[in-house]
Amino acid sequence: MPKDIKKYIFIVGGVMSGVGKGVATASIGRILQSRGFEVTALKIDPYVNVDAGTMNPTEHGEVFVLNDGTECDQDMGNYERLLDRDLTGENYMTTGSIYLSVINKERNLEYGGKCVEVVPHIPLEVISRIDKALVKNKAEIAITEIGGTVGEYQNILFLEAIRMLKLKKSDDVVLVLVSHLPSLSDGSELKTKPTQYAVRTLNSAGLQPDIIIARASVPLDKKRKNKIAFNCNIKEQDVISAPDVNNIYEVPVNFEKDDLSLNILEKLKLKPKTRDLKKWRQLANLVNTTKKTVEIGIVGKYFGTGNFILTDSYISVIEAIKHAAYFYKANPVIEWIDAEEFEKNPAKLKGLSKYRGIVIPGGFGSRGVEGKISAIKYLRLNKIPFLGLCYGMQLATIEYSRSVAGLKGAHTTEVNPETPYPVIDILPEQKKHLADKNYGATMRLGAYPAAIKKGTIAYSAYKEPLISERHRHRYEVNPEYIEKLEKKGLVFSGFSPNRRLMEIIELPKEKHPFFVASQFHPELKSRPFKPHPLFREFINTALKK
Repeated sequence: MPKDIKKYIFIVGGVMSGVGKGVATASIGRILQSRGFEVTALKIDPYVNVDAGTMNPTEHGEVFVLNDGTECDQDMGNYERLLDRDLTGENYMTTGSIYLSVINKERNLEYGGKCVEVVPHIPLEVISRIDKALVKNKAEIAITEIGGTVGEYQNILFLEAIRMLKLKKSDDVVLVLVSHLPSLSDGSELKTKPTQYAVRTLNSAGLQPDIIIARASVPLDKKRKNKIAFNCNIKEQDVISAPDVNNIYEVPVNFEKDDLSLNILEKLKLKPKTRDLKKWRQLANLVNTTKKTVEIGIVGKYFGTGNFILTDSYISVIEAIKHAAYFYKANPVIEWIDAEEFEKNPAKLKGLSKYRGIVIPGGFGSRGVEGKISAIKYLRLNKIPFLGLCYGMQLATIEYSRSVAGLKGAHTTEVNPETPYPVIDILPEQKKHLADKNYGATMRLGAYPAAIKKGTIAYSAYKEPLISERHRHRYEVNPEYIEKLEKKGLVFSGFSPNRRLMEIIELPKEKHPFFVASQFHPELKSRPFKPHPLFREFINTALKK
């Protein structure tokens, strides 16, 4: 394909939120990759927040962090995992970031004295950013997911960007609607009417979907496909069945049952290439047939949203556990454990013994902290495999300081600024930023190098003396307490090259089978066929328990 040709695929959602646009976007990218094309994926969030860093995890889900430090939507994690690509800040935008960019350009006189308007300048900024992402990622096809649901005011300007681009480059743009088909209470019939209304809503914005991905509890029958095609003004082969699956890695395989990649390439006037999804079929078969299981508990606090559990708060942790379990041909059985329950009833700590391993993930604030610390102590004393992530490492350091190093009342200054032993603290150079309320400058975001100490569990996992991992945190292990903790048996097996920032703590294997915690977020770099080393070692130990 000539280098000056750019192709665009847009993914929008109909009927309801959480319909699976992100997984559909990543899966379409995967099947086009399998055809030999270079693709990249983008997410547009319809929030006025400039990035996802200030969004509530129990409302919006996990904040995913890229190598360059961009705080973004969890769907960016799906893109990276399925495409096996490291993406950049150019691949993520919000309503807030787009408006901010346009306003800054206006202030800098970059519009040459023109009257700057919402239309066309906001949609044009969106298109410009997509083009930049194509160039940055050296891609031939950009797949862009529009957040929200068609019919909402929040994303109307993004639909206008699609309309403008489709009008200008009709052969280069494909619009995909991911829509939900509900069923009656007995599940006997899938209802197509909500999807018909979603298409009418798109029509009112000047758009007609080229392809409809029909999400439902079961595969679509021919009658339902025909009904959607007739009422939505598309061909029957353009209705793609997307039934519920056991895991998201089956989705690319399912899409190809309806020859979705061939359909898209024909619409984009691209010549199809050889298709190769062999390893994805093997993975799907493994997940659906293996009988071996590994029981893992996640002790956290970002679970509750009304009467429901929001697993999206820890989606990357969940997927990293899956990747490592699949590596050992096992299916993980993951259970959620509310840290606050241990504060109300410490006797419940005994329930941790039924798991083969426990993960304590990241977070902020004081809620549930003492419950997590109690859980860590129980795991340490009872030699249950433990993996701590970010805040999980900080709390493990606090627990060890209190219980083993004799530093009674040790804490993080995030929770107790008056603690007599601030083993976790803001570094001196960050405190001025905090005092000036320049909170962004106090966060360590994105990829940083770390040296790994030989002869440790961490080194046996990585098998490399120098690594790079992604961070999202403000507090660090206080350098003043490192020597004292080391003398009491805590091993700092990973640290910044200048040894100022502690990155990994662990206990020697003769004391504990697997007690490891990292200041960074290893889950952000795990991939289906390349499980993260720390998760891989954690699951390996858990399977032996």
